[in-house]
Amino acid sequence: MSSLSSPIPSVSSDSKADVVLIVDDNPTNLSILSTALSSAGLRFRVAVDGESALAQAERTLPDLILLDVQMPGIDGFETCRRLKANPATQAIPVIFTTALADSDSKVKGFALGAVDYIPKPFEQQEVLARVQVHLQLRHLTESLEQQVRERTAALQQAQVQLVQQEKLSTLGELIAGIAHEINNPINFIASNIAPLQESIASLMELVQLYQQEYPQPSPRLAQAIEELDLEFVLADTTKILNSITLGTERIKNLTVSLRTFSRSDQSIQMLADVHQGLESTLLILQHRLKGKGERPAINVIKHYGNLPEIYCYPGQLNQVFMNILANAIDALEESMVQHHNAVDPQIQITTALEADWVVIRIADNGIGIPETVQPRLFEPLFTTKPIGKGTGLGLSIAWQIVVEKHQGQLEVTSQPDEGAEFIVKLPLAPPDTASGI
Repeated sequence: MSSLSSPIPSVSSDSKADVVLIVDDNPTNLSILSTALSSAGLRFRVAVDGESALAQAERTLPDLILLDVQMPGIDGFETCRRLKANPATQAIPVIFTTALADSDSKVKGFALGAVDYIPKPFEQQEVLARVQVHLQLRHLTESLEQQVRERTAALQQAQVQLVQQEKLSTLGELIAGIAHEINNPINFIASNIAPLQESIASLMELVQLYQQEYPQPSPRLAQAIEELDLEFVLADTTKILNSITLGTERIKNLTVSLRTFSRSDQSIQMLADVHQGLESTLLILQHRLKGKGERPAINVIKHYGNLPEIYCYPGQLNQVFMNILANAIDALEESMVQHHNAVDPQIQITTALEADWVVIRIADNGIGIPETVQPRLFEPLFTTKPIGKGTGLGLSIAWQIVVEKHQGQLEVTSQPDEGAEFIVKLPLAPPDTASGI
């Protein structure tokens, strides 16, 4: 290998100029190429063999590589093969510089991923022309790829927004409709309980008065009273009316919770109680929290702090709670299957006021989330669930509602088999309406 005996021009100080890596073991060739590149305002790096070229390319990631074919050690062909095999350097365009003019060498170079050949001896104008063409092509390619990524991201975001709006609208209308249909008959029942209680109380007074006036009923009437067990019926009637009253109140509370969850005011900021949203969501998910067969019930442990009402979009926040809690239940159910119901399933909900943030933590002791998956959890259409069991949109929608709609934060921490914790942070200040979904 020859050593460099002639001075190499200094590297351009223009930080915006493209960087070209020159790989050649001949000092004269290095001098010619570096002079040509410097005259065009291009920066350059120098390597005198394949091994150092590979190390420098991975370290500095040049915009283009001028690669000599015939070098001691690993030749240019092998160097190119390794460059293209490395994900960090495979996109860098490689131009071979060589005295080999046979077709087989050219075909081999192109097959390895080279974009061009520059024959030796060099013509500076030709070198510059080819280098600039391929740099321009690289920039155009990068620009197109960036545009494709941006358009793809925009389309995915638009898709998520449409799905979110459709889901919220459909779910809100469905729940509001159910609540309305339940509300009408239950109001009818509730409004008639008091008159019924008065009527029954009057009848009981009449029976008692009759017993006082006629303490010795006829044998036939005495037998009927005994068969009816009049004393029990009179006492039990009051209990039944109390049970009906309690049941009616519970159904009315359920309809209120359903209306609270659905919140048709999706586009309006308003003061809302976060705890009320959590409670209405838990009520709707109550059927999934109960035990089923050998599967134990999921215990929900609440540590609610003293929170003020905040300006927010209540219906959309309820959708966030629904998605996170439903995922927690899924994780717990899977964990119980894996451990044959040996796990004591728990969901802990903790709320607190931290500086200027309302913080809601929802943690479970389920199967956890692999570390490799966590960075992609909030990507549209990404799901770890089997086909047919998840759309990959729930957490993406939750992220958009919290981060983009409310200028909040949504984080996750998890370890495999140790559960997961989702942290929702909402600012006390009203969210910016300009960032609405």
